[in-house]
Amino acid sequence: MDNSALLKIILERKSVRHFTVQPVSKPILDTLMRAGMAAPSAKNKQPWAFVAVTDRNILDMMANGLPSCKMLAQASAAIVVCGNMKKVTNDVDKSYWTQDCSAVTQNILLAAEAMGLGAVWTAAYPYKERTVVVVKALQLPDDILPLNVIPIGYPTGEDLPKDKYKPENIHWEKW
Repeated sequence: MDNSALLKIILERKSVRHFTVQPVSKPILDTLMRAGMAAPSAKNKQPWAFVAVTDRNILDMMANGLPSCKMLAQASAAIVVCGNMKKVTNDVDKSYWTQDCSAVTQNILLAAEAMGLGAVWTAAYPYKERTVVVVKALQLPDDILPLNVIPIGYPTGEDLPKDKYKPENIHWEKW
């Protein structure tokens, strides 16, 4: 892949909330999680864990319980990015898990775009009421915290990329 192809993927990434009924295969989900795991992490702790979901009942349970995740009712899959608290051993490390898992999430979103899939980041953490829904639906152990739920599927084409470039947010040399 040349640089222009990579930049095209980054600039065309979009939050997809409308999906076709075409299923997403487990090998494709595995590839997305592999891309996620290529992310950097503080002290190389890699404090992430994943739950890949294709079970319609579980997807619907989360869609019904999560206010920002109604599109799960259309998505044929989801990846839940979690923090594994067993891998963070002190207070400093605990402050990094959300950053590390956020880098993972961005990799998954970019990989989905590159593979012709649609995906959207929906927050679970730090909202206790959302976290409880995900923990219950996925039967997560106490030391696994869900950062987000990423609905995944084949896009209908309704969702389009947005130009988020704002030169007023850039400062050169000094503020």
